[in-house]
Amino acid sequence: MSGHVAVPRFPTLTVSTPRVHVRPLEASDADAVDAIFADKQTQRWLPLPQEYGQIEGLAWCTEMAEERRDSGVGDHYGVVRREDDRLVGCLWTKRTDWVGRVTEVAYAIAPDARGFGVAAEAVDALAVALILEHGFQRIELRVAPGNTASRRVAEKAGFTYEGLLRNAGHVHSGRVDLEVWSFVAADLK
Repeated sequence: MSGHVAVPRFPTLTVSTPRVHVRPLEASDADAVDAIFADKQTQRWLPLPQEYGQIEGLAWCTEMAEERRDSGVGDHYGVVRREDDRLVGCLWTKRTDWVGRVTEVAYAIAPDARGFGVAAEAVDALAVALILEHGFQRIELRVAPGNTASRRVAEKAGFTYEGLLRNAGHVHSGRVDLEVWSFVAADLK
């Protein structure tokens, strides 16, 4: 026995709903991604310390997405509003456990697209596709307490609140607790 476990490449995924198209990001999405991540409200809740600086859109859309996909850890997606073919959000999967068939989804939505259910629709579509098309059993969201908009996304996307992970995360302002929300294969029945 070599002690090696083969980790699958994260599956390429494209999914559409009546209002949005979720697809892998492309280099041409870089400017829109820069704008989404530069937004003050998005910055407040990003899951990384402020000293890490601004997320660079081109790297996020290309080499970072490819590295995440190739390593099996996750992927980066764009949320495209179908009515005007505009990239209005980013989704990304992370902390993938291939043995347990579990992954976590995170998201950021452009300020002018918030409040219309776009995030919930995209998160729900991605979660369902990961379960039905790729055999995942559990999709998680982790939400910093106080991020009521993100909590509403979890609720509207059909996720179930499971509890609080104390001091488990970080946002730009420092360490935070994280609410855990899940969507499991049995939720589709």
